[in-house]
Amino acid sequence: MNKNKLITISGKRKTSIAKARIIEGNGNITINNIPHTLLSYIHKLLIEEPLMISKKYLKDFKFDIIIKVSGGGRESQIEAARLVIAKALVSLTKSPLLKKELEQYDRHLLVADVRRKEACKPGDSKARAKRQTSYR
Repeated sequence: MNKNKLITISGKRKTSIAKARIIEGNGNITINNIPHTLLSYIHKLLIEEPLMISKKYLKDFKFDIIIKVSGGGRESQIEAARLVIAKALVSLTKSPLLKKELEQYDRHLLVADVRRKEACKPGDSKARAKRQTSYR
């Protein structure tokens, strides 16, 4: 893979949309121009999960991953970034073994969670709660 060739992948979680570019480099990961090492400990672990699994198959990880995330809250942005990293590594290596390993570990590393908030019903204030009626 030469320096000019890059792979672009996108992933979603709730209303967050993450777009990642993966190119040859030193193994740096940046999320919205912030190195992932500066994130909180839990967020850093979530981002590194797909990398730890893929390092078994890639041996030397010499790729830079640049992620831009927009929309949603902080947690859903991290989960969207995690999804996009795993999808980018699978598309880069084209390894069915890596794909199988990621799916066994956590299916949401490769498949987006499509659950959304249920809409409010007409004439009601909430999605599920019904108005109380008085029979006396």
